Amino acid sequence: MSPTTGIAARRTRVRAVTVLLALIATLMGIFTLSAPAIAAEGDPYRISGNVQLDGQPLEGVALSIDGPGGLQEVETDENGQWSVQVPERGVEYVVTLDENTLPDGIAVVDEEDDTPNVKEVEMSQGGRVTVNFFIGEGERNVTSFFDQVVQRVVQGVSFGLMLALAAVGLTLVFGTTGISNFAHGEMVTFGAIAALMLVGPASLALPPWLGFPLAVILSGALGYLMDLVLWRPLRRKRVGVVQLMIVSIGLSLTLRYTFQFFIGGGTVQLPGAAAAKIPLFGAVQMSVIDMVSLGISIVVIIAFAFWLTKSRMGKATRAISDNPSLAAASGIDVDAVVRWVWILAGALAGLAGILYAYYRPGIRWDMGTQLLLLMFAAVILGGLGTAYGALIGAIIVGVVVELSSLWIPADLKFASGLFILIVILLFRPQGILGQRERIG
Repeated sequence: MSPTTGIAARRTRVRAVTVLLALIATLMGIFTLSAPAIAAEGDPYRISGNVQLDGQPLEGVALSIDGPGGLQEVETDENGQWSVQVPERGVEYVVTLDENTLPDGIAVVDEEDDTPNVKEVEMSQGGRVTVNFFIGEGERNVTSFFDQVVQRVVQGVSFGLMLALAAVGLTLVFGTTGISNFAHGEMVTFGAIAALMLVGPASLALPPWLGFPLAVILSGALGYLMDLVLWRPLRRKRVGVVQLMIVSIGLSLTLRYTFQFFIGGGTVQLPGAAAAKIPLFGAVQMSVIDMVSLGISIVVIIAFAFWLTKSRMGKATRAISDNPSLAAASGIDVDAVVRWVWILAGALAGLAGILYAYYRPGIRWDMGTQLLLLMFAAVILGGLGTAYGALIGAIIVGVVVELSSLWIPADLKFASGLFILIVILLFRPQGILGQRERIG
């Protein structure tokens, strides 16, 4: 390549980077200027209520409140009262009274409601909602343990497939570059925020069939930008693996607090996040969006498997993952393949972010960080650098995480995924599909 050609290529790359950064900054600016104020975690939006039996307060009754901001659990005090703070108004919350914590022979009764211990309420613009439960003698509506297991398994598979979309990109990057990218969680968050800027009512308000694919494309462009500006120059300087990991941690922190600057510390919703659940079989209920998300995950994973095994680029990616030096000696353009791997990893992470925003539901500035350890657990469980291993590991982690909530508090369920990781590594350190390597 002549000096003139090299200078022209560099100028083209600089212009491309400038255009992409300007586009992202413009979208962020539009969202920031048009979005209403978002409630932070400490804002005094409150759901409260009373639990009484024949006018007498009941103490120690457990309730759970699910909605934007995640699941919260609370118990009634000596006056039978309870209260929780929530991050948003104008959205729906589900309040569930745990009948197992009621005195023997006592149940929530309502002849017109099959599940009177579950109430859906909408936080008013005034920021206050009261939910009272009328308690009396009666029979409890109890879901059998088998039905609960089936419900959790279905939810776990759905969560695992969504997690696999993000974990596959993470393991491809590690396999081709050796980078443990701790900023991959922020790539997941970026996909959700890009979708919010494109389809949210306070931004461009594009139709979902147009806005969501554009968000995935922007996420892929972010992956390309990160490789072009940061990782490729560091690879050429032969920076060590430990230094690259530290750089990725710094990048993660930078992106995370940049997101917080633009969208605030609260939780925001994508259109349709409060869609009603449809009974399918047994205790299994899914909304239309849940079913569409599950279908999209399956289709994308099948398409990715076909690309990895049948396409020329996919075969080159596997060759570089197995042996980069031999792949380069065989005539494979390693830089070009790595560039496409970063684009694909960014696009898959962005898609996972959109689906996770509906699964939670809601978008937060640190939502990707919540998934990061589970992504690493899936990758290591399946085998470092193996895409199919990441898929299997993600499904196992998803099912274990959801099933564990039958026995442990919901706030601790993500820890169960790390526990199963430790158990597997004690008996098979290379992971499920990984290969043993000789050291020394």
